[in-house]
Amino acid sequence: MRATTACLSKGFWSRSLDEFKRLSNIALKLEGVKGPSGPLSLQTFHTPESLEDCKCFWDRDIGGSSKAAFDWVPPSPAGNVPAHARFHGSISNALPAHRPDVQRSGYAAWRTLDKPPTIFGRTLIDIDSYTYLGMRVKSDGRAYFVNVQTESVIPTDLHQHRLFAKRPGEWETVLIKWNDFVRTNGGYVVEPQTEMLRQKVRSIGVSLTDRVPGPFDLSIERIWATNDMSEVDQHEKDKADAEQVVKEGQLKDKRGRHINWNEK
Repeated sequence: MRATTACLSKGFWSRSLDEFKRLSNIALKLEGVKGPSGPLSLQTFHTPESLEDCKCFWDRDIGGSSKAAFDWVPPSPAGNVPAHARFHGSISNALPAHRPDVQRSGYAAWRTLDKPPTIFGRTLIDIDSYTYLGMRVKSDGRAYFVNVQTESVIPTDLHQHRLFAKRPGEWETVLIKWNDFVRTNGGYVVEPQTEMLRQKVRSIGVSLTDRVPGPFDLSIERIWATNDMSEVDQHEKDKADAEQVVKEGQLKDKRGRHINWNEK
């Protein structure tokens, strides 16, 4: 049997070595028994090369008129603004004239790319030992969704949650419980709901699908998994969250009912 070019490449063996070190570190620290010793980094945007791990897309794939970009922004000289990625553009819900089959337009999104294979097979992320997804962001206040894709039987399934920014225009830390994500497909909630396959996360990203015309601008410094509730800047009140979800939550089931995460 002759080895393939991909398997002989330096990148393949380098990734395999990194994966071996990661698995060995987990075993040596007994994290499977004691639990994780600290937060798990899922994506950082501290260098320009970090954008190579992500993909940006929007409704141009169906002939839409929205615009989107995913750029790297260096840290400020004063050090008060960190290096980060900027997801920005403009949403248009105009339907393409040459595509009568398209009945809905006006969206933009980005996500991390699937990790390349190693000698251990497909590299997936195990966040089963963590309670929260953490994000360091600066939002314009629009209705963004956080999307998590797992190694699901149905590849097009997503687990989604609204990105509730408490201080638009300012940097803040947002924590979301992994258990509060809901399974969706094609923009609708899937019934019956099934638990996220947390041992096999493929990608994480953000989408804007409210179809409200106009500019959007979201900055992201890093994304991680954590068990430390103290990492959030401002603790959220359950009642205020419930009221905001009912008012602003855009995710619906196929009967048109709004999703309230606090009811789950």
